[in-house]
Amino acid sequence: MAKRKNHSPLFKAKVALSAIKGDKTLPEISKIYEIHQSLISKWKKEALDNFQGIFTGEIKSQENQDKTEKAELYKKIGELQVQVDFLKSLPSLR
Repeated sequence: MAKRKNHSPLFKAKVALSAIKGDKTLPEISKIYEIHQSLISKWKKEALDNFQGIFTGEIKSQENQDKTEKAELYKKIGELQVQVDFLKSLPSLR
């Protein structure tokens, strides 16, 4: 039994963009990328459905996700630093 392939998001985007362009037919694209036509149609539909989300901000680019995550981590570090400083300022309870 053949193992199922997991295609990267970059590969899916490349195939979907090729299908959206319309330069080649589905059978031609299928032959070039060695995948079934139904997958190409599915990825094309997903891409077209999600384009609006990119421009409305619902789907964030990797750069924006990294910035958001970095800001959250700095906030958490700040909170922990305040706690550490507070605990260091307490007189020892011996």
